[in-house]
Amino acid sequence: MSTKSGKTKKVTVLLADDHIVVRQGLRALLEAEGDIEVVGEAKDGREAVSLARQTQPEVVLMDVAMPELNGLEATRQIVRELPGTKVLALSSYGNDDYVTQLLEAGGVGYLVKQTAAADLLKAIRQVRKGQVFFSPMIAQRLQAGRPGTPGGGRPGNKHASLSSREAEVLQLVAEGFANKQIAAKLSISIKTVEKHRQQAMNKLNIHDTAGLTRYAISRGWVESGV
Repeated sequence: MSTKSGKTKKVTVLLADDHIVVRQGLRALLEAEGDIEVVGEAKDGREAVSLARQTQPEVVLMDVAMPELNGLEATRQIVRELPGTKVLALSSYGNDDYVTQLLEAGGVGYLVKQTAAADLLKAIRQVRKGQVFFSPMIAQRLQAGRPGTPGGGRPGNKHASLSSREAEVLQLVAEGFANKQIAAKLSISIKTVEKHRQQAMNKLNIHDTAGLTRYAISRGWVESGV
């Protein structure tokens, strides 16, 4: 894409990852390219949604497991509000369940961090044009058929029954926040937090905080070390 002056318009990219070293490395890699501009950095999913609204990037590089709001839910919100923005997942997790969730959330690509260096620049340019891109090993599984749930994992559509707000509350519960703290973070009442928490528990048939935490970890919303 070129402007009237003959200069190529740069691809605008927002980085979302809770590790500052990863963001710094990505920024250095991308800004070394003449056709890519990093327009912002987010340390969690909530900040990613906010910065996406402000900067309206063409591409968001989105980590899956982030605090406050996971990358999958952030993707869902960004795609809903900014249909012109393409979300490309960049994650340490490459199993089929996470890929399925990303696709269901509206993402258009999925790279595994361990092998991303060779494919990242190509992936950004490709999804910017409206195409999809996946790490080679994920692409092979997709070509063989829609990703399923190897190893007895939960089916990808299990999350579909939760509303966005229920998913947000569930993640914060799993991260150890009390109802009062969650209410403050989401700018809702404690009673509303309790309502969403109970509805999520009922839908998932999970009735204790430990169970919710295990569920959030299994979905990749929370890292096991959190």
